[in-house]
Amino acid sequence: MTDMWERVERLIGADNLSWLAEKKVAVAGLGSGGGFVALSLAMSGVRRFVLVDSDALEAGNVTRHVADLRYIGQNKAAALADLILNRNPEAQVEIRAGLIEDHWDCLDDVDILVAAVDSEQVKFAINEQCLERRLSASYAGVYERGEGGDHVIIRPYDGPCYACWSEATRVGVMVALSPAGELDYGMIGETGALEAEPGLWVNVTKVAGIQTDLIINELLRGAGAHKPMPANTLIVANSAMDIFEGQESDPHTGTWIEIDRDPDCLVCGERLKQGVSKLVDGDERSISLADLAASGLTTDIEFEDEDD
Repeated sequence: MTDMWERVERLIGADNLSWLAEKKVAVAGLGSGGGFVALSLAMSGVRRFVLVDSDALEAGNVTRHVADLRYIGQNKAAALADLILNRNPEAQVEIRAGLIEDHWDCLDDVDILVAAVDSEQVKFAINEQCLERRLSASYAGVYERGEGGDHVIIRPYDGPCYACWSEATRVGVMVALSPAGELDYGMIGETGALEAEPGLWVNVTKVAGIQTDLIINELLRGAGAHKPMPANTLIVANSAMDIFEGQESDPHTGTWIEIDRDPDCLVCGERLKQGVSKLVDGDERSISLADLAASGLTTDIEFEDEDD
């Protein structure tokens, strides 16, 4: 143990700190939220990262970003890599300067993905890639003018996928099949992004700080320091706001809600059915029995004992 990690080790224990050091986190989108989460994870003991972003830091970003004026003009992923290594010199950071859609291979060996991109369309694409890889992902959003935000960790087939979670939580989001049979996601705005006026960085980082804490807890799943959470979705109120219709939440409070998987979801439901078919056929790429059990899908399929 070095003096740098003494307090973290005292808090979570040497074994758990070593556990975190072995985990690998991908962060897609290194803006105000994603950048804060990446740096905070590094300062909490996570050592292995892959950072993905196509944008360069601009002067207008600095009041809402962990990177300062020294990094103007640099790719945000590269800027965060430098910041991480200056806080955690033993970190291993892979930089992908581009769109996550062009770098899906970087998800093949990570333990969790932080989906911090702005575009809802890209989040839906990330959702499908994570379902394919059985990769858990953390999604967070900050509401208009920073009045609050929310966070969910999507575990494939163990609860909702991001598509059916969004349909239950995002006004105006609807998943449907196009006439050609392709998935068509209803957009919140013309650009496919959550169109809202930004709040102060302190509003963003409150949500991002909670997100970081819950990601650390998820990375510690299977270790002694992991703690079960009350539900899968946390809604944070920075100011007085209606989380439920007619019920105003006090400022600086949080509310846990459970969003169930939609068995008829055109994303995870169809993938689950396809995976079951492959399971019956003995396809190695099929969904596992554990995933099937966690999904809550009912089926009349019977599996014969290999000894029979």
